[in-house]
Amino acid sequence: MLKRSILLLALGCVCLAVGAPAFAAAPQSPQQIVQSIADRLGQAIQGHQAELRQNPEQMVKVIDDIVLPHFDTDYASLLVLGKHARQATPAQRVAFARAFYAALTRRYAEGLVAYTRGSVKVLPAQGPLDQRRTIVRTTVLLSSGKTLSVDYAFRKTASGQWKAYDVIIEGISYITNYRNQVDAEIQKEGIDGLIKRLQTEGAAAVDEMQSQDGRH
Repeated sequence: MLKRSILLLALGCVCLAVGAPAFAAAPQSPQQIVQSIADRLGQAIQGHQAELRQNPEQMVKVIDDIVLPHFDTDYASLLVLGKHARQATPAQRVAFARAFYAALTRRYAEGLVAYTRGSVKVLPAQGPLDQRRTIVRTTVLLSSGKTLSVDYAFRKTASGQWKAYDVIIEGISYITNYRNQVDAEIQKEGIDGLIKRLQTEGAAAVDEMQSQDGRH
């Protein structure tokens, strides 16, 4: 199981990425997308952590503006549901996708405002780019001196856009790990129960960011 602290460290350090400059010209390669997101998050967050902790919803808005256009929420949520996706109604799939993204975004926001002492290097692509799926590899250097491998899985959508759908930390897929965690929960509580829990979890993450601000 992915430790929550490791996930937050990896996510939090992405705003301090280093490497080749991002390119604005479209269409961007997956490597350029990761670099561009990191650069823009860094500009939005560095020096503003205390302010953002006081206003967690503003941090969520920053992520929505910068990350959401490049994240395939629908596809990622279907992967998390796995076999249960076939049993879900269209309305449940939409509700789960929204709740899943909202909970993930708020945990991502928590990581970004909490962990800033580190850096990420976006590694160059190896070989020709696959036209359907690819992995963007990065290395995260933590303040402790430890290095983490954090990779991002991308797929090309029907519209021709590259979008991320998974984060792989030290070889462990976040999507696969999360699917394994919620499988038993869905069997016991149903998809509606999982959606309700995610909604509660997202709200709790916002409260936690605010409480952290009070301790700083």
